[in-house]
Amino acid sequence: MSDQTEPFSAGPAEEIMLAARRSRGKFATAMYELGKAPLTAKFGLLMIVLYILLAVFAPWIAPYGEAEVVSPKVYAAWSDEFVFGTDQIGRDFFSRMIYGARNSVSIAFITTVLAFVLGAAVGVLSACVGGWIDQGLGRFVDTLMAIPGLIFTLVLLTIFGTDLITLILVIGIFDATRVYRLSRAVALNIVVMDFVEAARLQGERLPWIMGREVLPNILPPLAAEFGLRFCFVFLTIAALSFLGLGIQPPLADWGSMVRESSTLIGYGDITPLLPAAAIALLTVSVNFVVDWFLHKTSGLRDV
Repeated sequence: MSDQTEPFSAGPAEEIMLAARRSRGKFATAMYELGKAPLTAKFGLLMIVLYILLAVFAPWIAPYGEAEVVSPKVYAAWSDEFVFGTDQIGRDFFSRMIYGARNSVSIAFITTVLAFVLGAAVGVLSACVGGWIDQGLGRFVDTLMAIPGLIFTLVLLTIFGTDLITLILVIGIFDATRVYRLSRAVALNIVVMDFVEAARLQGERLPWIMGREVLPNILPPLAAEFGLRFCFVFLTIAALSFLGLGIQPPLADWGSMVRESSTLIGYGDITPLLPAAAIALLTVSVNFVVDWFLHKTSGLRDV
């Protein structure tokens, strides 16, 4: 009979328990870091969660429909029935504010994701391949970035129309140039390292090197840029809607709501300031969180 014992092999139940413990450990770490976060970051996170909840549950929170005409009186004053009054055709302003969160935030998020998927993929590819491909892409992006963004977007939307798909594609592709510059710059510092060269010598393919060696090491600056880029996209969509080329009626959008109710300012009514304040609050909140995230990932110590 042999004295040697077989090595212990965890069964499915043990593996599930280990995975649960690791998940609890990560959650506890996240809660600990959140507890040490400054008040500005906590406020920003609270506001972002609130905006997300409004966007997701808008049909259940809003007292009236998004395009429902609820009063024969236009620009009705604030009352118990209509919290923020009505707009220029008798729709409940409070309900449209809530639906505006869903439309503005979701469209800006989708556009930012498109910009990052396209810009990061091309930027990392350009850094890994180099040569004439890198030079050609760089000159093309420089040319696009030399054109004023808002004017270029206005021209393209005037030519191709102002439907949602066109709006997302135009802003997403144009903003991808900014993401390209950042992803290429940080990826260039990674592709010259020894572990990337070792992967090449082992015969790993380019997609594997990009996805497994380069991309994981540039995620912190990309994640911070995602928050900042979301703010720029969000403000761009609001500005285009204010000019009449963004999100089109009957969809509610905070930028167009400011434009539609701007005449009330002359009568001392602060209603047009409500969607403007919602835009500013979300932008500031995201910047608070991004600033805290950059501080955490930079390796600087709190003093």
